[in-house]
Amino acid sequence: MGGAGPTGGQQPVAEQDAFTRWVYGRPFFGGLWLTLGGAWILLTMKASVKVVMHVGMQGVAGYLLPSLMVLLGLLILFSPDQRLFYSITGVLISMGTWVTSNLGGFMVGLLLGVVGSVMTFGWLPDQDPRASRRERPGPARPTTQDGPATHTGHNGTDTPTAQTVTAVGTPRTAQ
Repeated sequence: MGGAGPTGGQQPVAEQDAFTRWVYGRPFFGGLWLTLGGAWILLTMKASVKVVMHVGMQGVAGYLLPSLMVLLGLLILFSPDQRLFYSITGVLISMGTWVTSNLGGFMVGLLLGVVGSVMTFGWLPDQDPRASRRERPGPARPTTQDGPATHTGHNGTDTPTAQTVTAVGTPRTAQ
């Protein structure tokens, strides 16, 4: 199926649509997962009494923490400049839902919140797009040294490095 153009490469930024540029300009999936985790916990709060295992505090905290997770996820999406604060707060609040909200939405909401917060924390805004394996250069070949280190301290090498090379590698010639 020989296509006319190159495949697998990313389009230039000018050719991408506005939504794609918006998604790549922020930690989109981290904020989305944190928002979905909070929404999942809020939905499991409405589960039937036979299914629900209320552990810990009841009432306001059971609804407050997942609501804050949703709010933090939306803040990550729409205000990514403060992502580090939002992600650290999101992890702590997600972990707090273990006690307050049905074991963190039966672990699903808790895991979505924690993973989304960690993804947000690790997101780097000014990173170059990743190249596929086919586009990456081959493995770097090791360069040869200036020669055997028979004299310590020459050619700008520091003395401990030259001594260890001499001790491990080539024997010293008798002078």
